[in-house]
Amino acid sequence: MRRGEGRTRRELLGAGAVGLAGLGVAASLPARAGAAVMCTPDASPARAQGAPLAATSPDAVGMSQSRLDRVAACLEAETASGRVTAASVCVARQGRVVQHRGFGRLNEQPGAPAAEADTRYIIASVAKPITVCGLMLLVERGSVVLSERVQQYLPEFEGEHKEKVRVRHLLSHVSGLPDQLPQNLELRRAHAPLSAFVRGALATPLLDEPATKFGYQSMGTLLAGEIVERVTGRPLREFLREEIFDPLGMTRTTLGLGGLRVEQTAIYQAGPDSEDLRSWGPNTHYWREIGHPWGGMHSTAGDLAILLQAFLDGGAYGSTRLLSPTTVEAMTRDSNPGLGAPWGLGWALRDSPVWNHFGDLASARTFGHVGATGTVAWADPERQLLCALLTTRGAGAGDGWLLHRVSNLVQAAVTTR
Repeated sequence: MRRGEGRTRRELLGAGAVGLAGLGVAASLPARAGAAVMCTPDASPARAQGAPLAATSPDAVGMSQSRLDRVAACLEAETASGRVTAASVCVARQGRVVQHRGFGRLNEQPGAPAAEADTRYIIASVAKPITVCGLMLLVERGSVVLSERVQQYLPEFEGEHKEKVRVRHLLSHVSGLPDQLPQNLELRRAHAPLSAFVRGALATPLLDEPATKFGYQSMGTLLAGEIVERVTGRPLREFLREEIFDPLGMTRTTLGLGGLRVEQTAIYQAGPDSEDLRSWGPNTHYWREIGHPWGGMHSTAGDLAILLQAFLDGGAYGSTRLLSPTTVEAMTRDSNPGLGAPWGLGWALRDSPVWNHFGDLASARTFGHVGATGTVAWADPERQLLCALLTTRGAGAGDGWLLHRVSNLVQAAVTTR
């Protein structure tokens, strides 16, 4: 971001990392209908658009096995060294999975279970575009209008300039809302319910006039999720499961823990022990279960690959038409023209100012998102390539060096157009 175009990249990255837990610390594809996995590689590269992901050899889709081996070697080295406790990756091209593996262990304890391809991680801000998918379903059904005032759906959203905030502003980080509430720490220390955060977001003053500056903020996603709940009369976690996860076969994705114990997931490397970490940090039941739509989702690399493939195929996956091609196009183009801060609706873009560690070699149409817990999911429509990488080391470590490095290795593994 150029000087004068809102807050700096470092400030925005810092805000997102603090938003993880307020501490300043920075899978196999389900074998269900619409999400079948081929255990034996399919030698034929022919595939109908929207067909479920299936495994194949890299050379069948114009990728290099030896170059993909560099991805595995990198993650093996990171987990063996202890810099990263666990990592899982899924890479696919032209609708065919060419790499899907787990590395390391679920936690730092001796004898901890091995991380698998289908290990579940808290994906942090990768939850944001998934939440926005839920809202966009309502846009397609005529229940929500992006150009309408937020106050139309949330009348308590009152204050200076708030009458100017449109629903679409919540989705591309130009609403003027803060990333986190001023009372963020107090709420978390009190184990406040999500409804208390919603009330705070409705009442908190705007930092900027809407649509004038880019300011990465989680509270916009929170209010987008609240709109879904108000319009449908259904809890967001229920709506997302019934309308997105189940139809696509994303059976290991949940907003909140979905009945899991925290110990059954990959444990985030949160830093030195403290009372706050033990009480409400990113590995506590409280924070994992509260279901905050800006970062409280659990998923696997394989499940995220399904969603990315649906976007590459114009909104369809298997027998499910999730979104129309028109909606997919709207979500993956720049919604902030003139601000010098490209962003889609929910999705970050290759040239976005933050949370876009999609690799230096990605094409201009690449979209995805990064999570502060060390996660990234992206898709490159020009190459029909996708990558979901989930780790336990914070994305802020080395300014996203590991996520960016692996993304580069994946992009460089493409050997044919």
